[in-house]
Amino acid sequence: MSSAPIGIFDSGYGGLTVMKDIVNELPQYDYLYLGDNARSPYGTRSFETIYHYTLECVKYLFSQNSHLVILACNTASAKALRSIQQKDLPNIDPERRVLGVIRPTAEIIGIHSKTGHVGILGTSGTVNSESYVMEIKQQFPELTVHQEACPMWVPLVENQEYDSDGADYFVKQHIDSILSKSNKIDTLLLACTHYPLLMDKIRQFVGDEITILSQGEIVAKSLANYLKRHPEIEQKCSQNGTRRFLTTDSTDDFNAHANVFWNKEINSEFIDL
Repeated sequence: MSSAPIGIFDSGYGGLTVMKDIVNELPQYDYLYLGDNARSPYGTRSFETIYHYTLECVKYLFSQNSHLVILACNTASAKALRSIQQKDLPNIDPERRVLGVIRPTAEIIGIHSKTGHVGILGTSGTVNSESYVMEIKQQFPELTVHQEACPMWVPLVENQEYDSDGADYFVKQHIDSILSKSNKIDTLLLACTHYPLLMDKIRQFVGDEITILSQGEIVAKSLANYLKRHPEIEQKCSQNGTRRFLTTDSTDDFNAHANVFWNKEINSEFIDL
């Protein structure tokens, strides 16, 4: 059967946490994951650079017959998605779709908060873009959104220090900081695909009274709903149950790190953009 996989893009490994939940929710489809590891991290780069890199990767996934691409990277969703949707897709192919991870989360976060105060934990790029603040305000204008950039959390995860005693300092530092912004915060969103690996540490310093939301399951359910509402897109996604993994950097390095996020052995393929 011909392959028309759902494309999943991330700047590195973190998007695998989203892909894992998507595959659990929708195992029948083919998936093609692309990690731009050679140019990560994206979180500290300019809007223009992130847009250029993301568009290049989206075009590559399109060239592999993906009709639907998910930007599993929060930074790319924050800084590139809207431009790609509005400016590029009409010229590339108006029948294709690119979706992000911010809107699905913004659409449900208010349901979890009783106090009307929510916190966003993300990279500097995501926080500085204000994308979550704007999206949440559109969905739940009554919510007060507090943000905290956690620049050390991604390196902790990628260096497999997320469960070490040394991680305690950096996790506690940012949890204390965001909770000091309001004693009414009752919901925290992990707005980076790496952060679920720090969940145990985060819970340790947050306590049981605060709800912690991870994006993977939210995005997976949103995608399932999207495909039901858009049969014209769903019919273009092949269903052979295959998974392929591409990286712009060392496959050995990707395979070794990806196991942490995917919890299964991965054999990736190198591509040169």
